[in-house]
Amino acid sequence: MRRIKILVIDDDESLRRVLEYNLAQEGYAVLTAASGEQGLEFLRKERADLVLTDVRMAGMDGLRVMEEVRKLDAGTPVIILTAFGTIEMAVEAMKAGAFHYISKPFNRDELKLTIRKALELKALERENVVLRQALKSRNDVESIIAESPGMRLIVEMIRRVAPTETTVLILGESGTGKELVARAIHGLSPRGRGPFVAVNCAAIPENLLESELFGHVKGAFTGAIRDRIGKFEAAEGGSIFLDEIGEMRPELQVKILRCLEERVVERVGDNRLIRADVRVLAATNKDLTKAIQAGEFREDLYYRLNVVPLSIPPLRERREDIRALTQHFLKSLGAPPRLTIAPDAFRALETHDWPGNVRELENALERALIFHRGDLVTVQDLPETIRTRKVRESSTLPVSLPDAGLSLEEVEKELILRALQKHDWNQSRAARYLGITRHTLLYRMDKHGIERPGGRGGQVEESEPKMEGADAHDG
Repeated sequence: MRRIKILVIDDDESLRRVLEYNLAQEGYAVLTAASGEQGLEFLRKERADLVLTDVRMAGMDGLRVMEEVRKLDAGTPVIILTAFGTIEMAVEAMKAGAFHYISKPFNRDELKLTIRKALELKALERENVVLRQALKSRNDVESIIAESPGMRLIVEMIRRVAPTETTVLILGESGTGKELVARAIHGLSPRGRGPFVAVNCAAIPENLLESELFGHVKGAFTGAIRDRIGKFEAAEGGSIFLDEIGEMRPELQVKILRCLEERVVERVGDNRLIRADVRVLAATNKDLTKAIQAGEFREDLYYRLNVVPLSIPPLRERREDIRALTQHFLKSLGAPPRLTIAPDAFRALETHDWPGNVRELENALERALIFHRGDLVTVQDLPETIRTRKVRESSTLPVSLPDAGLSLEEVEKELILRALQKHDWNQSRAARYLGITRHTLLYRMDKHGIERPGGRGGQVEESEPKMEGADAHDG
C-alpha cells in the first residue's frame, strides 16, 4: 500500500529531525528540505501529499513556497510553521490558501491532528471530483446508442477491455463519438475514480504540444516564466485520451512511445525523469498504416497503441441507430415533449449519408429546433444538404411503386437476396454493394430467415481472402 508522503521544509536542522522522527512514527514517508528552493526542487521530481513549511527562512520564505506549491499542484495542502512573532504572516498565508498554521514550539498531538484533518479534506475534495468524473463516464457508456449490431459489438468490447490496463486505439471518422467511447472505458475501469484528461493533438500548435503533454521548467523557452506540469502528470492515477494522435509529429511520437514503455515523462528543458502512472487511450480518423508507409507515423508506436483496436462504424453504416439518436438529441437539446418529426423528415434523416456522422445529426436537429413551427418538425426545417439528397434519391429510386402498395419487409428481403446472388453469396462483397456492414447484413439475413441454398446461411465461407484495414470493422 502506498504511504502518504509529507515534505518538511525548514532551515532549522534539529527541528527537521524532530519532525521527521515524529511523522515517521505515524507511518508517513517523510522528505526534508533545508530551504524553499530545495523543497520545490523535490516537488518537481515527485509529488507530495502535504507540505509542512516554516514561514520565515533565508531566501524563499513560506509564503512564496506556498504560492509555488499551488502552481505545481493546487490540491496539495500546505501547513505553515510559525514562531510567535510571525503569526500575522501565517494568517496572511492562510488567506492566500494555506490550510492552517501551527505555532512554535508545537504540541505533537496538535501537529498530528492538523495533518490528519488536512489529508482528510484533500481526500474528500479529490473523492468528490473523481466521483463526479466516474459518474459521468459510467453514464457515457449507458448513453451510447447501440441499436445496430456494429454498435452493440462496440459496447461489448468496451465492457471487456475497460477492467484491464491495456492501451486502446479508437478508430473512426470525425464525429462518430471517439471521446465518448474513451470516457466510457475510463469510467468502467479501476482507474475510474482517477482523472480523465483529454488532449486534442490536432488543436494544439505543434510547437506547444510537447509542453502541453509533458510540462516544462522555468526558462525552457521564451514565455516559460514558471514550472508547469503537463497533461500526463495531471492524469496521474487515471487515464489520458490522446485524440487525433495521427496528427502528432514523428519526433514527439518517440516520447509518447517511451512513456508507454517505461512509464516516465520528461519535462521540456529538463533531463530528469518523472514517473507516470497513466493509462493511454488514443484515437484517430486517419489510416495509420498509410501514414506509416508515408513516413508520417512510427510503426513501433502504432503497434504499441494498437493492442486493442476499436473501430466505430460511421453513422451511414448504423442507420438502425438514427431514430434512437434523434430522440436522444431532441431530449438533450430541450425539445418540447409534444414535438414530433414528420414522416418525410424522418425518411430524410434515415437516408442521408451523414459525412459528419453523429455530430452532424446533432447539429441538424439543433437547427430544426430553431426553425420549426408548432409541434412538428418538417423536412423543410432540416439543412439543405439533407433535403436535396432526399429529393435526388427519391427521383432515382430503382424500385417501382405500385398503386396497391408494397411490403417494406419483402422489398428489403428481396434486395438482400439479389445482392447475395449477384456476388455468389459472398457476404462481405454483398454488404459493400448494399452500403452496410457485414454484421448488419448477417443480422438482417437472420431477421428475414435468409439462408444460402444448402442450409449454411450465416456460416458461409467467404470465397475471397479477408482484407486488413478497410474491412477490419466487418469482423
